[in-house]
Amino acid sequence: MGRFFDSDKITYRSGAKREFLWYDPERVVLGKTMREHLKFAASYWHTFVAEGADMFGVGVLDKKFGGVDPFDVYRRKAEAAAEFMDILGIDYYCFHDRDIAPEAATLAETNRNLDELSDYLGKVMADHGKKLLWGTANLFNNPRYMHGAGTSPSVDVFAFAAAQVKKALDVTVKLGGNGYVFWGGREGYETLLNTDVGLEQDNMARLLWMAVNYGRKIGFKGDFYIEPKPKEPTKHQYDFDAATVIGFLQKYGLQNEFKLNIEANHATLAGHTFQHELNIARVNGAFGSIDANQGDLLLGWDTDQFPSDPYEATLCMLEVLKAGGFTNGGLNFDAKIRRGSCRLDDMLDGYVLGMDTFALGLLTAARILEDGRLEDLRADRYASWNGELGQRIRSGNSSLEELSDYALAKGDVLSSVESGRQEYLEHMVNQLLFSSDK
Repeated sequence: MGRFFDSDKITYRSGAKREFLWYDPERVVLGKTMREHLKFAASYWHTFVAEGADMFGVGVLDKKFGGVDPFDVYRRKAEAAAEFMDILGIDYYCFHDRDIAPEAATLAETNRNLDELSDYLGKVMADHGKKLLWGTANLFNNPRYMHGAGTSPSVDVFAFAAAQVKKALDVTVKLGGNGYVFWGGREGYETLLNTDVGLEQDNMARLLWMAVNYGRKIGFKGDFYIEPKPKEPTKHQYDFDAATVIGFLQKYGLQNEFKLNIEANHATLAGHTFQHELNIARVNGAFGSIDANQGDLLLGWDTDQFPSDPYEATLCMLEVLKAGGFTNGGLNFDAKIRRGSCRLDDMLDGYVLGMDTFALGLLTAARILEDGRLEDLRADRYASWNGELGQRIRSGNSSLEELSDYALAKGDVLSSVESGRQEYLEHMVNQLLFSSDK
């Protein structure tokens, strides 16, 4: 048993109180182990910081891990995080700057806190063989960011946000992180009556370019990410969904500098499916990393539940496999146990649920690709685009005049419209999902 958590190491089909039923880290799927495919990461904020508070009640969990003074608490969080990840066999973690060190009265003092405690965190994680997937700065919690950070109407706030990003990049590089995320928690507006949208978006792009230039200057060779989210806490956020972010990046010439960190619950809030957002990122060359969770369709806010839907996980992993898998990104569990799950060990159950769900999704996605029916039907559906006329259109060598003459000669084209066979494909996915994984 551990020092902080009442559990032995959780392994594949061990018969213990907690076991993985589908996640076998060394099992090879399509040429790579499940560990390599899935690259699971623990979210520092939900797992080792958040205490179960919500807008109607205070926390129900003690996440001090026996610490007394503030620095002792943050050191113990690091030790508890390493133990937790050891129990689950998780290799990566993610954090905001304010998750790992307390904010002080001045920026200089806050930076000293971050230096000291990130040194300690780095040593603990290195001793346990854990790696930083990505870091980020919390540019939404402090009251100074009530009107945004990179989009604030105050130049002083913008400068403070830039300073915070600089320090968070320093720490990310120091800890060997291969990713840095921008989540625009308050980068948006409540009303257009007092908002200069053009200036705010221009300024956000300026901050992103500053981050890219500084990161490369100090040797950051990983990926920069933007995490789309449509609302909450801001009514309308500028990073609304994958398509909006891609358009923003293209407008400001940032498309070669940033990829997307897609979150399932944010897709729900934008009125999309998780698969849709991943697909839009992939086909636009912007797939980067994933925040693995799920929302509650009966609630209109970001519930950040542990993923339990194997169908959604299957469609997610199908997109990941089509993208060629993760490079610098991974599957970060931006998820929290329910407020009524009020034991520390309940967090282990949440991670087992999420890890097994995505392991099952990987196995099913691999079977879909190996089965071939889905890809064959899709290829057949678009086969006419490989013919002579289709090739001329795709190469830009056709015209409205040519196509008008073609259509007039055909008379009618209804006979060439094939069935999409949606129900057949959905039944096929179910068939492969619930067949044996052996």
